[in-house]
Amino acid sequence: MEGMPIYLIVIITFVVLLLASAIRILREYERAVIFRLGRLINQKGPGLIFLIPIVDRMVRVSLRTVVMDVPEQDVITQDNVSLKVNAVVYFRVLHAEKAIVEVERYLDATSQLSQTTLRSVLGQSQLDEILAERDKINLKLQQIIDNQTEPWGIKVSNVEVKHVDLPIEMKRAMAKQAE
Repeated sequence: MEGMPIYLIVIITFVVLLLASAIRILREYERAVIFRLGRLINQKGPGLIFLIPIVDRMVRVSLRTVVMDVPEQDVITQDNVSLKVNAVVYFRVLHAEKAIVEVERYLDATSQLSQTTLRSVLGQSQLDEILAERDKINLKLQQIIDNQTEPWGIKVSNVEVKHVDLPIEMKRAMAKQAE
C-alpha cells in the first residue's frame, strides 16, 4: 500500500461508488420507469437493472393491487335525502409508463376521481335504489372509474360502497314504518 499513491485510492473509491449507484434491484411486483436526461426510455424490471449514473433517473411503480379507502362523502340523493357514504376501490397499475407519464401522482388522481364519481352516481340515485341495489351501483361506479383511469394505465377491478349513514330522522321514520 505504501507504493500506491493517494490519488489512485481516491479514483478507485470513486469508481466503486459510481458502479454501486448504477445497480438497482427490483422485486417481482415492481417496475422501473427510466428517464434519460428527462426523456422516457422504457420500463425495466423485475430483477437487476443498470442505470447510467447522473444521466438516468428511475421511478419505481408497484404493480400490486391497491386498496384505497374513499373517505366519507356527503351526498344528496335524487329524492333529496342527505347521506354520508364511503366506499373502497381496488385497482392496480397495468402500464407503469402511462401511470407515471400520463398523470401526476396517479394514486391521488384515482382517489379524487373516485370521490367525485361516488358523489355523482349516488346523487343521481334514489335512496331505495342505494339501499336495495348496491351491486348495480357498485358495478356502475367501477365502470365509470375504470373508463376514466384506463388512459393512465390503471385497471379498476372492484368498487364497493361500504357504509351508507342515514340521518337520524330517516332511521326513526323507517323504524316506525317497519312496526
